[in-house]
Amino acid sequence: MMFTKEELERYSRHLIIPEFNIEGQKKLKAAKVLVVGAGGLGAPLLQYLAAAGVGTLGIVDFDVVDKSNLHRQVLFNIKDIGRPKTEVAKERLESLNPHITVKTHNTRFTSENALDIIKDYDLVADGTDNFPTRYLVNDACVILGKPNVYASIFRFEGQVSVFNYTFSDGSKGPNYRDLFPAPPPPGLVPSCAEGGVLGVLPGIIGSLQANEVIKVITGIGEPLAGRLFLFDALAFETRMLKINKGENSPKIEKLVNYEQFCGIEPRSKSQVSRTKNQETDVKEITVQELHTFQSNGSDFQLIDVREPYEHEICNLNGELIPLGEIEDSADKIASDKKVIIHCRSGKRSADAIKILESKYQFKNLYNLKGGILAYADEIDNSLAKY
Repeated sequence: MMFTKEELERYSRHLIIPEFNIEGQKKLKAAKVLVVGAGGLGAPLLQYLAAAGVGTLGIVDFDVVDKSNLHRQVLFNIKDIGRPKTEVAKERLESLNPHITVKTHNTRFTSENALDIIKDYDLVADGTDNFPTRYLVNDACVILGKPNVYASIFRFEGQVSVFNYTFSDGSKGPNYRDLFPAPPPPGLVPSCAEGGVLGVLPGIIGSLQANEVIKVITGIGEPLAGRLFLFDALAFETRMLKINKGENSPKIEKLVNYEQFCGIEPRSKSQVSRTKNQETDVKEITVQELHTFQSNGSDFQLIDVREPYEHEICNLNGELIPLGEIEDSADKIASDKKVIIHCRSGKRSADAIKILESKYQFKNLYNLKGGILAYADEIDNSLAKY
């Protein structure tokens, strides 16, 4: 494998490292890496892999750039809002390093296409933020025998590991299911969209993830196979946990419905609301129905169970009763007309309804499906999404 003079100059600081040198750079140039997710983790991960000279980078993402992405997804800027992330990422990465190939998969990563997308790559880097896709990435990598460089972030904490790694003796390291055989109950662990994340944390963890990708490709150092690295940005503390292959870990032979596996019912914007949501077991209405009530001047009560600082960012002119105060404010909630309760995405409002129904026997409460995020998407695009 040959390098141009420009490439040799570009990678000169790699080439003079005795443990890395031109052999390591050749391995990077020959490598094909698929990054699943071009968000908070994907942004620094993709930039460092492109700059390092990974020959072929694949990007899977179906989302578009949103204003709420910009505090952490440093691959994008304000002019990119509304554009597909894969399209913008390809432009940025090719301008950063014209000697690499960037392939885009502007599609949702599913059980139907995962194996076909992954099969042509040497390694997968998981930068996703939800459990169904994490299990899907893991299982597809196990089936195809690909290493899976994993990372996740939440608020002030991050973690990194290397799953399904093949050691020099041919043995396989643990996979994600050896660490987490089954997902947590739906709603127990909020996503970054629900719980938030410190803007710099994805840069720290994504860089560590890129480091592991480079180690796996080049064979230098000791990858985080069989180990889970934990980082606490607030305390600036780290921990290392050992991961063993579980004797009772499930055998992975085929891909399944991962939304169903994680207890999450897939939804679409056009889906008609039902009497009950099987996931939360509360009555729901859609944002279109709420908008009709508002337009018609219907007699109903709208309650917002978010926090005051969220209400200041954007609101639907509902009465603010934070979830933590809902029991003490039960007397403020009408029992003789329809009461619609909402939060950011629908989780906290569902919890509020469960409390009010079980302890105070309310029968007239409805959860706003998708919360204020769905309202901003489908009814009023001027609302700030956060």
